[in-house]
Parts: sequence; structure tokens; C-alpha cells
Amino acid sequence: MMDVEDDSSVLSSFLSKLGLEDFYPNKLTLRSFLEINKNSLSEGVVSSVKEIPWCFLRKLFKINAECRSCTQLSNNDDDEDDENDPLSLDCYTAGDSADDNINPLDLTVALFLCADSCLQQEMALKMSMCQFSVPLLLPNGQNTHSTLMLWALRDIVKEWRPHDLAESRGFVENNIVQADIPVFSFVRLKNCSLSKSQVLNHIVSRGQQNHTMFIHREMEGGAHARKIANGLVEVCWFLPDGNSNLDRFPKPVAFANLRGDIGQSITQFSFLYEVSTATFVFLDKVEENEHKILTSLQDVKSKLFLVVNHKAENAKEDMKSVEATMEELELPNRNVKVKKSRINVAEFSKKLCELIKPRLSDAKSIIRIENMPDKAVDLGLSVDESKTDKQRKSAEEVINSIGKQSIPVYKIQQLALQGDNWKKLSKLECNECRMKDAGDSNLEDYKSQLQAEKQRIRKEQSQLKPSTAMRSFIETLSTSDKERRDFFLKWMKFKLNTDSRDKLTELRNRFKEQCQKKDVKLIAELDRALVDSSLGIEHYMREMGLIYEFSSQSSSPADKVSHLPGLAAEMLLDGHPLELLDGDASNIPERWVTDVLMELHRKVGQRSKLLVVTVLGVQSSGKSTLLNTMFGVQFTVSSGRCTRGAYMLFLRVGEDMREELNYDFIVLIDTEGLKSPQLAQLEDSYEHDNQLATFVIGLSDITIINVAMENSTEMKDVLQIAAHAFLRMKEIGKKPVCHFVHQNVAGVSAHEKTMTERKYLLDQLNEMTQIAAEMENQSSIKAFTDVLDYDIHKNNWNIPGLWLGTPPMAPVNTGYSEAVADFKKNLLETVKGDRSDKLSRIPEFLEWMRSLWKAVKYENFIFSFRNTLAAHAYDNLCKEFNQWEWEFRKEIFSWQKEAELEILNADKSELHYVNEFAETKKKQALEKIVQQQKIMKQKLEEYYKRKDRHVHLIEKYKTEFFNNITGLENEIQHSVKNTLDCAIELKQSLKQVQDIQRKHRELIEDQVMKLLNNCKHHTLSDEELTHEFEKMWTQVTANVSGLKEQDISARILNQLSKNFLNHNVNEELQNIKDLKRFGKGEFEVKAEHVKRGKVNAVMNFIGKHVWWSTETTRELQIFANNVIDSCTRFVEDIAKTDADYNDCFTNELLEKVSEFLKKRSNLFNPKFEFDLKLHMCGIASREFLRMHRKFSAKMDPKVQLESFKPQYLLDFLDLFKQRDDCQRKAPNFVKLCIRPAVEQYISTSLGLDIVDEILTGSHSAEYSTRSLFQYNIQKELLLKEDFESFVKYIRKYEIYVKDWIFQHIVQKMSEDKTLSKLKNKTLQVIVQKITEATKKASKGEDGVQLPDNQENITVLINNMRKYLIKDISISEEAEKTTLFKIQSTCHPFTKCLIKSLSDLNEQLQKEFSNSDNITETLNKLPLKPQDELFKRVFGCGLQCPFCKVPCEAGGKEHTKHHAAVHRPQGLGMYSNEDTEKLVETLCTTDVHSEQKFKNTDTKWEWHPYKEYTTYYPDWHIPPDSSIEASDYWKYVLVKYNDRFAQEYKAKPADVPEAWRRITKEQALKGLKDAFNIK
Repeated sequence: MMDVEDDSSVLSSFLSKLGLEDFYPNKLTLRSFLEINKNSLSEGVVSSVKEIPWCFLRKLFKINAECRSCTQLSNNDDDEDDENDPLSLDCYTAGDSADDNINPLDLTVALFLCADSCLQQEMALKMSMCQFSVPLLLPNGQNTHSTLMLWALRDIVKEWRPHDLAESRGFVENNIVQADIPVFSFVRLKNCSLSKSQVLNHIVSRGQQNHTMFIHREMEGGAHARKIANGLVEVCWFLPDGNSNLDRFPKPVAFANLRGDIGQSITQFSFLYEVSTATFVFLDKVEENEHKILTSLQDVKSKLFLVVNHKAENAKEDMKSVEATMEELELPNRNVKVKKSRINVAEFSKKLCELIKPRLSDAKSIIRIENMPDKAVDLGLSVDESKTDKQRKSAEEVINSIGKQSIPVYKIQQLALQGDNWKKLSKLECNECRMKDAGDSNLEDYKSQLQAEKQRIRKEQSQLKPSTAMRSFIETLSTSDKERRDFFLKWMKFKLNTDSRDKLTELRNRFKEQCQKKDVKLIAELDRALVDSSLGIEHYMREMGLIYEFSSQSSSPADKVSHLPGLAAEMLLDGHPLELLDGDASNIPERWVTDVLMELHRKVGQRSKLLVVTVLGVQSSGKSTLLNTMFGVQFTVSSGRCTRGAYMLFLRVGEDMREELNYDFIVLIDTEGLKSPQLAQLEDSYEHDNQLATFVIGLSDITIINVAMENSTEMKDVLQIAAHAFLRMKEIGKKPVCHFVHQNVAGVSAHEKTMTERKYLLDQLNEMTQIAAEMENQSSIKAFTDVLDYDIHKNNWNIPGLWLGTPPMAPVNTGYSEAVADFKKNLLETVKGDRSDKLSRIPEFLEWMRSLWKAVKYENFIFSFRNTLAAHAYDNLCKEFNQWEWEFRKEIFSWQKEAELEILNADKSELHYVNEFAETKKKQALEKIVQQQKIMKQKLEEYYKRKDRHVHLIEKYKTEFFNNITGLENEIQHSVKNTLDCAIELKQSLKQVQDIQRKHRELIEDQVMKLLNNCKHHTLSDEELTHEFEKMWTQVTANVSGLKEQDISARILNQLSKNFLNHNVNEELQNIKDLKRFGKGEFEVKAEHVKRGKVNAVMNFIGKHVWWSTETTRELQIFANNVIDSCTRFVEDIAKTDADYNDCFTNELLEKVSEFLKKRSNLFNPKFEFDLKLHMCGIASREFLRMHRKFSAKMDPKVQLESFKPQYLLDFLDLFKQRDDCQRKAPNFVKLCIRPAVEQYISTSLGLDIVDEILTGSHSAEYSTRSLFQYNIQKELLLKEDFESFVKYIRKYEIYVKDWIFQHIVQKMSEDKTLSKLKNKTLQVIVQKITEATKKASKGEDGVQLPDNQENITVLINNMRKYLIKDISISEEAEKTTLFKIQSTCHPFTKCLIKSLSDLNEQLQKEFSNSDNITETLNKLPLKPQDELFKRVFGCGLQCPFCKVPCEAGGKEHTKHHAAVHRPQGLGMYSNEDTEKLVETLCTTDVHSEQKFKNTDTKWEWHPYKEYTTYYPDWHIPPDSSIEASDYWKYVLVKYNDRFAQEYKAKPADVPEAWRRITKEQALKGLKDAFNIK
């Protein structure tokens, strides 16, 4: 025997050879193997000895029985051997000493020596599943000391059916170390030529199954010399399945196998002899020292058997040594079996089996493995479990009272928080969502009652102190020593599983019986009993979570619960699962799960990009096994307990894979099985499955669906549940990848042969999708491919059966392992190629989880789903879209301004030329608009390609936003056309004015020259000259007439006729000569205005008809008043400008009325439309006439001439005295020609500048989205506390918003003289342009200064006009008047002109700074900033049909209207028909309840609120995001209840008492929460 130092060096050398030296002893951890890294995914061929351990473990964790073949390097040695002399002995001996040859047993010993306790357990478990023998005694490498591997074997649980249970079809499930199984040990002497391992393999083989549990010399690698495995004792088990024809033994049997001869391992042999029912010693002969060992044994007659291999050579001598030993031991012949050469191993094995069978019933000789440590310690062996003693005691302390009482009672006492109150809380939350049990109760009262009950339960829960068991559990778990924590959890698991197995067996059997009898009541009771009697570690973890969930939110860091999320996060990182959904109560402890995951997020430095993988399928279809095999994890597969709900496990992605995969963690979600055959008979089974599937599919990026083709009905049910869940995900913007796994499908041609089945599956999916679409009212969806990107080839996987043969003796099928590995590889490769924006970190995952969980509690998931992430994504898009829209509008406004000036500045003023020019401009406008539209669409496309901002969640809005762009394009086209038409009309009217002015100007100038000639020959003073001028002026201007007033009323009436061209109203229009009598007084809705439906035409109940008509008339009157108010405001805003009347104003007015009418076309007939438009045209005719008269007065020729009178007088005087007039003419030209143009330029630019200032300034956020605008406007309403403002906001929303925006602009422009600064900024721009144009105009085309003469002043002015054609319009008449008979030459005039421009700049700056009439300035702007901001925030203008809250959806072309927060319906003027009280219920409550409504839309017939989309298909009314979200409007109703009732001519609402307790601060907080304001 080698000494210890030599043995130690052999071990060290061997570990070094394998590259394991750094991991010895016990430094290789389980969690390192759960990491997703390149090593764990490597599928390459082993090319070096140091790769062997990792290849072995990798394959072992996939439960691949081929893992032992990893010990042999793939090389070409065999080929070389083939070329040598086949008879040469060297061929058979040379390989043995080869340095690269590794015996699988040595590898096993090395890995167990390097593995920590958790990894040892996992390795033993996986080896057992592969039907490999596992270490019972592990040598430490120097064969002087061994360890009993009790702890390593603790996790192995097996099922078998002994023959005495065959008839009842019962079975035994037990932990292998606790089972009463006899051990038969097989050892050998030094001289033994028969392979006991080979014989053992035959003994445990069953039927045609040939097991290779024990490595022997005839197996790959088995012949290589062992370096460190001698002294190893392996154990394996034969387990019967109840078939007496195939089972070798009627009961389970354990077989122990000692490696090496007993002479080298006396301690191990002694131990085996003591713990075994019998020991079989294999030998050829007995040597002296072996004789001593054998003859020292006790009870040899019952326990010792010799197996002699009879060989021809030295047979007599060998047999003599055997006989001598037998004689001394007094061993009977039956205890000796001789294998003769003519008998093969298989036949000989049967003889040994016959020896074993009779001894199976010897109960006295059976020692459980867990009872072996005492024997081991007595012999000087170590026990691996001894270091867990402290944790075992801690576990026993936690559960020590279970034995004294039943598990249900124990749970009530020790795990009280997860008892009835927790389940009641879950039901209350569900009732709150569905409102099914409200009965006749007032809904809001009922909700308040539910809320109060929830608060009461929460308070009760928070007052419960942790039980003794939980205090002990948490204290032990809180250790910083992870190994101790793992030991404790394992002990808890083992002990609880043992208890569950013992106590649930009878219940499970009764449950099965009742399922066959189909007694639904009893099934439900037994199901409840099974749940109550189940107790596992998850229940303690759940209780720990609930202790935290119900603890005070203000817990200080020093208390006993604040550290729990951090502890659970550590456990998650260590590979322990976290319960996500408590399946017993159907509830999620949201605070607990959130804080645990956020702790994890912090611990990993916020690197928490998650790839979530879920498996769904029928119960017991191999879901958990699939995940376990794919990722090497250990979700519960088989246990004595019922496990419900969903668990999540975090697998860290290694640094070497993070960039490739683009994830930090892979999260596995394991769920209970769908369509549990036993529970399918219960009423809520389908609903429960649907909720679970929707929830976990909603959380997942990849969903794997286990399909069992053999059970068509079951498969259909699962497919329907899955199709339903996927449909729901599509509608809310989540698109998981889906794979269908077909298990138990084998054969190389399986993929091709199952094409028919796959097509059938797709047909089934299509059918189920249609059913689900019908249930969810999604009629546009017809096929599964409408829901998911599904490929019949790429999304289907055939996986062979798990077991190779019949369990319990069947090993895992290698084909299964390989197929699963291939599937995993494909999944991860697909993930690598997908660089989408769907990556979610933990905060986003949690937000999504909360939204999903809330929505699944409602009956209508799609209409109930609201998610903060999606809301933020939508708001972000709206912000961007609004910015693009403003850029679009601004670009077109700027172009439009230039185009108007070009039309006004057109050289030729003939009508046909102007029209042609305008048409050219319209074509250019169309091109410009199309170009901008393309730019905007491109921006939208690019936005949806972004990898951030969760754009995938708002994919369904993409079409809407494209439609919004098209709608915007059409609106701007229409607006530009109207503007250019107005410019043409203005050009024509200005031409008429200028023609009159020119005629009078020429006459006056002629008279001035005549007067000058008459006075030349006299010496006259200035007074005398002035007197003569005055006389002449009076005579000449005496006959100057004003502009002829147009018949505005007739023009408006003409436009009204055109508007009704296709309507049958000609006769009425012909009878109207003017509009004087229309639009005066209130518009009155009459019975003849109300639309009569077919139902009403044949209605017999006159009373009901009258009532219906009266109600509709009242509603129509309110509607008409709102239309008139809004349109009157529109007319007044136009009339405030300095423009002349244009027909396009009337057209816009009539279009505006039509837009209003479209919204309520079901209420009125054509007569109403005609009368309303006529009424509005009457109002407009008076306003537009005043506007026209104001313009005419300003442009009156006599007024214009009078304004030039001082100018002509000075010209006359200068000409008479022959004075240089340059110093006067240039300033006058600037004052009378340039200044009006500059002011007009500022006026046309100022509107854009003000909007830009608002949108980029400190208040920009208020206008960034409709939601934020609503928040700010409602916040101000609350703070202002003015009832009239609330009424105006609710009833005259459009006018309120316009006034609010206007006042906001006034306030903003008055701050720090902002308006003055904006004017000055624009002034500098235009003065700079004019100055540069003047300098440029003073030169000819050749760049040379114009000659200095009088004629070139006209050239100068014409050049200026040409250079400024797109900026300003200089009046020709004003220019000619100003420059009349100028005496100066070009150069001095130019200098004076530039100086005068500078003076004008200073003068205007001064005027701007002193001006404070902001309101007047805003009213006169051609582009009104208030209108542009209004368009930005007002949207479609529609209000909720129930509570009248305005729609907040982006753009105008959206298909669904929605709002963040709705109001009590009484605020929208709804009252109870019987009591006349205002309705206090929120529509967000009603639409998810059993209540009904009636109104004019339903023709006053009752209709379920749940089906509101029948009448309002364009409205999406989800539930409130929280009970507090609507606190704002509850507070408002309570505060002004009486005044609203008075205003609406109703009685005050019956508000719930809970509402009266809402404070102003709570109302504001509710508003913030509703609009996601942080």
C-alpha cells in the first residue's frame, strides 16, 4: 500500500491534469453551473483533458446519459492501431499508460471531491436519473479515509410499485435514503477475473433493458487504470414496476459496489458488511491476508456469499484456498456460487438473483441509508451530513409542532397571514374589478365598502405578529453564510416533503376516486383539503413575503422586516425560485415582489435586462422537466404536494455572453399545469387557466407550449387558452415568440411525417383564434398568424419521450436530452439575432406585471388593460408627434406668408394674371405639403424603429398616427387654399382702392403743379402759400367719394345656399331675402327638429313618446347652445382682425358647424341643421358687416388722401422755395411706406414666434401632450376653487380651453416684457433685411453704384421691392405720393434712407417697450397663437358619452377615444330617472358591472353598461388605474354637490361616505397618479 503522501500527490497530480486543482476541496458551486455562458452552451468536441470535467457536467446537467463518454478524447489513435500488426501485444497494452486516458470513475471521484454540497446533491440526482450508480462512500483520494455521502443522496426521490400493490395500482414514492430497502454489497478479492460490475448490470437489468449502471472494463474508458477511485463505493437501486413477468425482484433492492479489492479498502468493506443484508465476495482464490479478513467476519452464514470464477489453469489450487476458507467459516455450500466457463454472465446473474430474492423479506437486516452514519463513525469514516447538523436542528425547530397537530391547523397557527384573510383579500380585489355581487347596492357605495373591508383585512394582517416558526425560519435564513442557508433550506425541503408524502397519500387517493365519480362538490372539497394539507418551503417563503407585504410602509431600516427583500434577492441570485403568483389564493403580493426585484436590480448595479421564458401545457406533460433539462435547474417535478401558481427563477448571463445575447438574466417562469383533469370539472377552471395563461404569456418574451397530440380534447382546450392569451397580448402591444413542443415524437423522419399533424395544429390554432377573437370582440382577426409571427416549420419542435424504456428503471432518453439541447441552442441563437426594443429591465418588468395582473382580474381583459409603460410610450410618441406637427405647420406657415406677399406684390394686377399666379402658388403649396408630409411620415417610421421607449407597446397606434399625418395634410391643404384665395380677393379689393387713390392722387398732383406755376411769379409768405394750398385742396377733394359698401348679408346667404346645394331647402332659401332677423335672441329647439326613428313612428304608448321627445329636445337644446357659443366665438375672433370680409370665413364657419353636427347626427333631422346654420349666419352677418365697415373706413380714399395732405403741402412749399427735400423725403418714405410694411411683417411673424416661445419656454410641458394639458388645467381648477369655472369646463369645454390658453398666453407674454422682446427680435430681422436690400438695390446688376441722379431713386425703390418681394409689400401709391417731385439725387437719398431705417428701428423699439395692450395685439394677429395651441391640445374634441370627460388621444384620426380619468356621471348631467338625483357612479365602474343605462342613443331602452361599445364603439373606457385615481372628481362632486344639482335642475347625488373624507390634497394626489405625474 502506498503511503499517504504518495496518495496525496497522486490526487493532486490527477486534479491538476483535469484542471480542477483550484476547485479542491469543495469549491465548485452549483450556481456557477446555472450561469448562461459560453462554457455552458459549448457543444464542441472535447480536444483536451482539461475540457473533460466541463463536458461531463454540461451533459450531465442536460441529463444526457452519454456524458460518461466525454472521458475519452476524440483522436485518430484507433486508425493508427488498425495499421499496426493486429496480433502484436503492444496494440493492447500501449494505450493503458497513455497520459490522456481517464477512467470515468476517477472523473466522478474528482468532481465529487471538488463540488460543494449543493452541486454534489445535484450531480447525484442527475446521475440517478440517468440510471448511473452514485457514490455511497467517497474516497478522499488517498484511500485511507472515506466519506459517507448521505447528504449527497438526500435529494433522490424514487417511485416504484412493489408486487403487493400491483393489483390496487398503488405506488410508493420515497426519498431513497429514508426508504426501507435492503442493501446487497458486491466486493472482490485481489485475484478476481470476473467483472462484478458487469454481473451487477445484468442483475439490475429488466427484460430487454440492458443497464450500464456500473462502469466495467468492457465499457468505454472502463479498462483504463484507476488513479483515485479505488475505495469508492457506488450504490444503485432496482425498483419494481409491478409487472411480475419483467421485474427481477418483487421489492426494491439496493446494490453497493466497492471499487478495488477489499485488502486495500478494509474499512469500506467492514462498513458494507455491517450495513448490508448480504455481501457477495467475487474471487478466483483466497490469499492469506484475505483469508484473515474473511474469517474475522460475523454472521457469515446469513450474510456472506462467495462468488468463485472457475478457471482451467490452477483450478485445483485455487479451489483449495476457497474450500479452506469455507471450512473455517463453516460456510454452507448454498452460500457459494461457482461460475463455470461454459456459463455466460447473463445466465450466471440469474442464479445470483435467486440467492437474493429469499433475503428481501428479512426486515431485521435492513438499515436505511439515513441510519448508517453511526456505523460509519464507529469505523472512522466521515459523514458529509454531519456539517449540516446545526441547520437540521434549526429546520426541526421550525416544523417541530407539525407532528403534534394536523397540517391545516399548523398552517392556521404558524402561517396565519396566508390564511383565509389573504384569500378574502384576493376575492375582494376581484369583486372590485367585476362588481358581480353588488346586487341592488349603489355601485360607488359598494366599491367603498369593498375598499373599507380591504383596509380592515390589511390592518388585521398587519397586526398579526410573526409566529414562533416564522421567527425561527427568518432568523436562520438571515445568516450571511450562504452554505448554511442552503443547508437549512434543503433540510426544510426534505423534512416537509417527507411529511407531505406521508400525509397526502390518502387524500390523493380519495381525490382520484371522486374524480372518477365526478362528484363536483366533493372534488372541490377534496381539492381544498389537498391545498390546506400541502406544506412546503414555498409556504414559509410566502409567509415571509406576506409579513413584509403587510408590514408598515414606514418601517425603519433597523426593524426586523426591512432586510427581507434584500435577503430574498440574494436567494434569487443564488438560484432559488421566487413565488410570483400565489396559486392557492390567486393573488400577487405586489409590494413584496416589487421590493425583492428592485433590491436585485440594485444589487446587480441596475444591469437587469431580462429575457423571460415560460412553459405552458397540460398538467404532468413534462413542462418542468423540459425547463430543468434545458437549463439545468430544479423546478419541482414530482412531489407529495399540490403546487399552484407561478414561480420565477433567475439565471445570470455570463460576462462572455452578455453582449451577444443582449440580456443580463434569463428568467424562467414555471406554472401549474393547465386543464388539470381533476379540476376541469370545477366551474371556474377555464377562467383560472385563462387568467394564468394570459398573465404568464404577458410576462414572457418566449412562450413554450407543450402539446400532447395524443389527447385531442385536452389539446384543443390548451390551444384555446393559449390562442386567447396571445390575442390579448397582440391587442395590448406585447408580441411574445411562441414555440410548440411535441413530446414523445421520435424517429429521424418525425419532422416530415408530422407535417400533417403540424398543419392540423395550425388549423386548430386558427379555429381557436377565431373563437377567442369572437369572445374579445376582435372581428378583424381570423387566423393565428394575424396574432403572432408563426412559422409551421420554425416554431414546432419534435422531442422524443423522456424515458428510454419503462420507469422506474428506465434512464432518461439521450434523444430527449439532445433534442432539448438543440431546442435551447436554437432559442438562444434566435435571441442573439433579435435586437428589438422589447428589452425590459426589472422596473419595466414590474410595471408590466402590475398592469397585467390588474387587467386579468377583469372579465374583459383587453378593455381593462392599462399600463404605465404603454401610457408613457404613448405620451412620448405624442410629444414627438406634436413637435413634428408644429414643425410641419410652421414650415407651411412660413411658406404661406411669403406666397401671400408674392401675390400682393405681383407686378400685373389684371385678374386673370393674378389667378394664374395664385394657381401656380397652389401647386407649389401642394408640392411643399406633400414633401413635409413625407418628412413627417419618415420621422414616424424612424421612431418605430427605435430600440428604446418601448415602442413595441404602441405598435397598434402606428396606423392611427399615419392617418393623423394624412388628416393633417388635408387640413393644411384646405387652410392654404383658403388663405391664398383670401390673398387673391385682397389683391383685387386693394386694386380697386388703389385705382381710386391713383385717380385722385394724379388730380391733386396736377393741381399742385398748376398752383406752383401760378404762385411762381409772386412773392408769398409761408402763410399765404399755405392758404392758397388749402383752397386748392378743398376744391379738389370735395367730390372724392368713399368705397362702396358690399352686401355682406347677401354674400353669406349665397355661401349658405352653396352649402345646402344637395339638400331640399331651396324653397326656404328663396324666401329669405336677407339675414337681418336671424341670429337674434336664443335659438330654440322645437319638436320638429328631433329625428324620428322607425321605432317611434309606430309607437303606441303616447306618453312614453312624449317623454322621449321632451328628453331628446332638452339634450338637443344643450347641444345647439354649445355649438352656437363655440361658433360665435369663432366669428368674433375673425372679426377682431383688421382684414376685410372674405367668403372663406363663412365657409369655415359652416364647416365648423357641420363638424359639430356629425358628432350627434342621431338626434336631429335636416330641418335642425338648416335652422341652426341659418341662425349662425345671421350672427355672422352682423359681425362680418362691422368687420367690413372697419376695413372700408381704414382704406377709404378720402381718408387716405387726407393722411397725405401734410406731405403734399410740404412738397409744394419746398418746390416753391426750391429747397433740397432729401432730409424730409427719406424719413417720410420710411414712415409712410416702410413702417406699415415692417409692422405687417411683425404682425404676420409674431403668431409663430409666440407659439414657439410657449412651446420652448418654461411652460412647454403643459402643451406637450393632451394628457399633461388636462392635468395642468384640472390642477388649476382645483386650486382656484371656482364653481362657475368647473361648470364652464364641463359644459363648454372648448370655450373654456380657448379662454384658458388665451389668458395663459397673455400672462406669459406680460412676464418680463416677453411680447416686446419677441417684437424687437423680429424687428431686427426685417430691418436688417431692408437695410441689406437697400444697399444691394443702390447698385446695378453689375455691382456698380447707381449714377447719382433723380431718376435712379425710382430704380433704387424698384430694386428694393424686387429683393423684398417675399418679405414685405411696399404700397405703390404711398411710394409715389411720398416721392412726388423729389429734388434729391440717388446717393444722398440712399444715405438718408439707411439712417431713417435706423431711426425707425429705435422708434419702434421704444414703442414696443411702452406698449402693454397684449390682448389687442393677440386679437389682431393674422395667425392667432391661441388657435394653434388649441389645435395642439384639443384633439378630436369628443367627450365621454357618460361623464363628458374630453378625449385625450393623439391626433384627430384615432380610432379609439380615451381619457386618463373619468368622472361621476352626474357631472356630465346624468340623473336617475326615478329619483331625479345626479348619478354619482363613475362610468369606469359601471362599464365593468352588471348595471344598465338608457339615453337618446339607446332610444331610451335599457342597455348593459358592459356592452357600451354597441353604441359607442369608438370609446375605450378602462377601469381606473387605482381607487384613488378618481379622487379628484369625487372631491369636486362632494364639494359642489348642491350647486351642480341646482345648475343641472336635478337633486344632489347620494355620494358614499368615504368620498366625504377625501381631502383637497388627496384629490390632487389622485390627479397626479391618474396622469402618471411623478
